[in-house]
Amino acid sequence: MATYKKRGYKPKTKVEKKAALEEESTTAEVFNTLDETASKTEAWVEKNQKIILGLVGVVAICVLGYLAYNQFIQEPKEIEAVNEMNQAQNYYEQALNTEAKDSLFNLALNGGPDGKYGFVDIADKYSGTDAGNLAKYYAGISYLNMGKYQEAIKYLDDFKSDDDMLGPLSKGAIGDAFVQLNQLDDALGYYEKAATMSKNDVTTPRFLLKAGIIALRLNKPDVALQHFKTIADDYPKSPEATKATLYEGQAEAMK
Repeated sequence: MATYKKRGYKPKTKVEKKAALEEESTTAEVFNTLDETASKTEAWVEKNQKIILGLVGVVAICVLGYLAYNQFIQEPKEIEAVNEMNQAQNYYEQALNTEAKDSLFNLALNGGPDGKYGFVDIADKYSGTDAGNLAKYYAGISYLNMGKYQEAIKYLDDFKSDDDMLGPLSKGAIGDAFVQLNQLDDALGYYEKAATMSKNDVTTPRFLLKAGIIALRLNKPDVALQHFKTIADDYPKSPEATKATLYEGQAEAMK
């Protein structure tokens, strides 16, 4: 049984003296090991001091370079890109609300007589900025509205977004373009991707319905039925729910 040793306690028996000697020996060995390790570490640091300082310097330069890039290059570029976007977006919005669509979409894409860039140039010249990325989305939708489906797919596929609406809308628009090109298998894949990217009451039932309709055209009633039932079960209050119920009967009849 272990006993508590008071400070200043001196061992009396042989057993206690032996234990005390072993304890002192172990303690000394531990301290010696620590001293040796510390000495080796100090020696290594001293030997490799130039390399260590060089690495620290490289890291510092990288951090300062990154901060300087953001402050003096990236941020001004972002602001400039946003300013360029204003006129192109104005043409785009006008095109959505008038019959003279193609001419306005063309101005939105390629710029107007005022010298401002259109979406195509913004996406190219301001690549790597948020505005440049968004310009790809607008360019894709503009081309889709003009019936230039390959161009629409190109720009929409390059557009990247985690936004709950824009992400699914861009993928769904690619599906629309593939439908127009009669590439229905591709269209189905993009509609399904758009439906599952961000589950919400707006885009999910919308693209599930489109996916189901295309699945019917591809003679895939089981796939279509699954999409229609998902709308009816999970999104019963959506505008697509009534249509989905009607299409369910058609899918059942095809099985």
